[in-house]
Amino acid sequence: MESLSLLMGKLGGALVYPLAFLFVLTIVVFVHEFGHFWVGRLCGVGVKAFSIGFGPELWGWNDRQGTRWKISAIPLGGYVKFVGDKNGASAPDDETLAVMSEEERRVSFHHQKLWKRAAIVAAGPMANFLLAIVIFAGLTYVTGRQVLLPRIEAVQPGSAAEAAGFQAGDLILSIDGRRMTSFSDVQRIVSTSAGDSLTFLVDRDTRHVTIVATPAVHEVEVPGFAKQRIGLLGLQASRNPADISYVRYGLIESLGQGASETWTIFERTVNVVVRLVRGRESPDQLSGPIGIMRVSGDVAASGGFGPLMSLMAILSVSIGLLNLFPVPLLDGGHLMFYAIEALRGRPLSDRAQEIGFRIGLALVLMLMLFSTWNDIVNLSAAFTGRGT
Repeated sequence: MESLSLLMGKLGGALVYPLAFLFVLTIVVFVHEFGHFWVGRLCGVGVKAFSIGFGPELWGWNDRQGTRWKISAIPLGGYVKFVGDKNGASAPDDETLAVMSEEERRVSFHHQKLWKRAAIVAAGPMANFLLAIVIFAGLTYVTGRQVLLPRIEAVQPGSAAEAAGFQAGDLILSIDGRRMTSFSDVQRIVSTSAGDSLTFLVDRDTRHVTIVATPAVHEVEVPGFAKQRIGLLGLQASRNPADISYVRYGLIESLGQGASETWTIFERTVNVVVRLVRGRESPDQLSGPIGIMRVSGDVAASGGFGPLMSLMAILSVSIGLLNLFPVPLLDGGHLMFYAIEALRGRPLSDRAQEIGFRIGLALVLMLMLFSTWNDIVNLSAAFTGRGT
């Protein structure tokens, strides 16, 4: 009986991982696709299908306007298929488009004005950013926020901060000219500046002192990346009650805080991508579904609902940003084609778009395979005791 209870406990713990993963990813994907759907409907475009997942349909229904809402077998994304689309990537169905009646053309995605098509495509990523703002705002409104003054209580021996000349009691006023109002402001800048020289202005016994420091590179696991290299200085925040305040925010202020937090995540993610492109970060940081499942399960098991919602917001920003990359097949690729159409006065040829979609599909598949390989390597390292 004891062995059976232990086994059931382990099975229950194991189920946390796929359930947390599906909870987080399903909501993020639904919001993204609903952004496309909602703006499409506002623009008068007919919607043939709204799917959460890919592949064979598991369950679905038709609404009054003929849209097929369905849940499909492979829960790694979703799509909205508009009238005139050949597939969920909104590639045009040339044969169908060629024989459409005038009434069908009015509700066809590909016969809409350029600004309408661009608005529909951009609505998906924008919905992801809006979801993140709402989540962060809600958490802030419910729980408030503890604010630590950017005062240093201790400097870690042998750290980059000690080498730069920081001392206990220093109050950080600015970094590279940007005013610091809390210790979290300092952490955000330092964490995204690994290996970069930063100029600090500190108040030391009523004197202003300038310190130049370079955050050391440190690897951590974060949602959406297998390993991210962040900057660390080795500073410990003051825990003096006089330097700590607890702030409650109203609804409007919470929305402002949510927008600020979303922008911070966006900025940090862009910074990582830029450093990857420049070769200053290792591509082994990229993580795929397995890595996201692992992080989701860990957060759900140890942190509870609040941290899991924060993870959802971070993942929503990452997916919104990823979809804005100018890669054919992604939303950003469609927007790139529309920008070219606006400049040329006419769209690219069907052949050019088809080649672009094939290249985009190849790039997306390679990225998925590479990130999944990273997940497997890191999971194997964790099981064998070699992981971080």
